[in-house]
Amino acid sequence: MAVAKERLTWLLRDLPPLTIFEGSRKGQGAVDQLLAELIEQLPEYDHSILRVNRARAMQMLAEPSFTCDPTLLWTPERARFIDFSVPSMGTLSNGLIVRKQDAAMVEPFLVDGKVDLKARLGSHASRLGMVAERSYSTPVDILLKATPPDTLTPHYGNDAMRSLLQMQNLGRLKWLLGYWPEVRYLAGELGQPLEALTYYPIQGMAPYQFIHIGCSDTPQGRAAVRHIDELLRKMREAHLPQLYAEWLDEQTRETYLQDARRFFVEDHP
Repeated sequence: MAVAKERLTWLLRDLPPLTIFEGSRKGQGAVDQLLAELIEQLPEYDHSILRVNRARAMQMLAEPSFTCDPTLLWTPERARFIDFSVPSMGTLSNGLIVRKQDAAMVEPFLVDGKVDLKARLGSHASRLGMVAERSYSTPVDILLKATPPDTLTPHYGNDAMRSLLQMQNLGRLKWLLGYWPEVRYLAGELGQPLEALTYYPIQGMAPYQFIHIGCSDTPQGRAAVRHIDELLRKMREAHLPQLYAEWLDEQTRETYLQDARRFFVEDHP
């Protein structure tokens, strides 16, 4: 008699170029391809994919469930209730996206071409758009938590970044936190001219962030992470950087692939 397999539920949201739910490149994101390989190499589970926004994903991971999310940044707060894998791939860090016509308002906060985010948030200028419950790295998260809520515009929807970009395009939002490769993809899908936007790195941020697979901190979740770690260590050396690099412009791609050779000499937290 066959023994029923445990069901592993993968929590995903539209996060191009990592995961793509709509448009001509649907299912072809870097993590879409990574996840397809992982599912194939984890035949001991029945796999299901559930589309949830970031806030709901965090709620489900905190519950006594068997759920995993393949696009998580490690933070101390999350590590209290999520079991994290080794990092799977490096991605370009997020920054501030502003329309070129609004670039003058960024000038007071620029230091060597990078935005002093603490000064910007402390200025009580117009609202800053962001995806609710998304981690933008621990240093940025700390700044956001200390910022009065009435100066932020968090979006909770399934298409949060897409909606925020549309708001910015209409002039209803001046400042937006985001990943430039994500903005490049979404602007193309929305028919918005990319040249109308400017990306500013954030002062003090490392050029790359490292995503992990995070599973619910339960016996099943921890066992899955141990197997996933074995698979990731082989995959990330072989071809994972190329899956992400194909979404970058030519110059950025070349630099990224050179840097990626040194990403996992030592594991990042």
